[in-house]
Amino acid sequence: MKKLNILSAAVFGLMMSAPVAFADDITFSVVGPMTGQLATIGDQFKQGAQAAADAINAAGGIDGRQVKLDIEDDQCDPKQAVSVANRIIADGVKFIDGHACSGSSIPASAVYAEAGALMMSPASSNPVLTDAAATAGWPTIMRLYTRDDAQGAFIGPWIAKKYAGKNVVILHDKSAYGQGVADAVKATMNAGGLKEVMYEGINAGEKDYAALVTKLKDLKADVVYFGGYHPEAGLILRQSAEQSLKFQLIMPDSIASPEFWQVAGPAGEGTMFVFPSDPQAKPEAKEAIEKIKAGGFVPEGFTLFSYAVIQAFAEGIKRAGSDDPAKVAEALKNGTPISTVVGSVTFDEKGDLKNASYDINQWHDGKYAPIQP
Repeated sequence: MKKLNILSAAVFGLMMSAPVAFADDITFSVVGPMTGQLATIGDQFKQGAQAAADAINAAGGIDGRQVKLDIEDDQCDPKQAVSVANRIIADGVKFIDGHACSGSSIPASAVYAEAGALMMSPASSNPVLTDAAATAGWPTIMRLYTRDDAQGAFIGPWIAKKYAGKNVVILHDKSAYGQGVADAVKATMNAGGLKEVMYEGINAGEKDYAALVTKLKDLKADVVYFGGYHPEAGLILRQSAEQSLKFQLIMPDSIASPEFWQVAGPAGEGTMFVFPSDPQAKPEAKEAIEKIKAGGFVPEGFTLFSYAVIQAFAEGIKRAGSDDPAKVAEALKNGTPISTVVGSVTFDEKGDLKNASYDINQWHDGKYAPIQP
């Protein structure tokens, strides 16, 4: 019996001294609107993350560990996002590719920060996400995407110059994302010398925007900038067309999805939107795009940004030699570029991307492409 106890202790000691930290698979949660009106964005997140995980696993994993994904649905609802975040932490997941809507990301980030998990959004653009984290001293809240203030600084002056003397209306959907980007555009457009004839919030989810269309007609709107999402944008355009009202609609990045055209139809012709410089045109994305398309999915919108988040997690863990989220975040912010499908990226101290660049895209006959501004 004594010999058996000694043997058991020896085996236990060997188990405890083994490199347990890198012995098991590693799970990354992917969180976005997997159902609901914005489910197309959730599908982009899921497709991009899965393609990245497959590529990493095929190459041997992360220091020998295989990547597994946990797909979570927050429906872009703040309360559900917090609930999902608490469940992820309870399950012991330390890395989160998400959320999508800023209104979900901002409250969920507090849950992750308190638990010391690393959250990196591939879509949320409201500056509050990383600004508040920096103020609170939360090092593990990051984004692999651009900020509203940077997008506003890009498109606002362009609108002021191109549409000088025109009747410009600024609308938003009252969300953290929609109002945030609309406010950023308003500020820089005004600084460029152009004042809007109306600034107003609409109620997202409504089906009848006739009263709004009447206001736009009375104001003889030439241009409408709308901070919001494709369901409302498409309906406003269709209902405007029904009243023979035509204006130039300019949007932020939310309508980089075929669902916009499905809602708007021919009324969406000519609609412009701002999006980070086309990730699908990057040579680094060629192989990934081919594989994703071979699976029957077109990697539009946020697909490649979600892919890049998984790549960043993998690189950060390798650099840190650990899956401690704080160490991984520190390794990602050390100034050394990270190779991803959206190009070489670096992060600042807040966890934001450095040197973001943009395209102005335009919809034509159901498809969009960059135009010369």
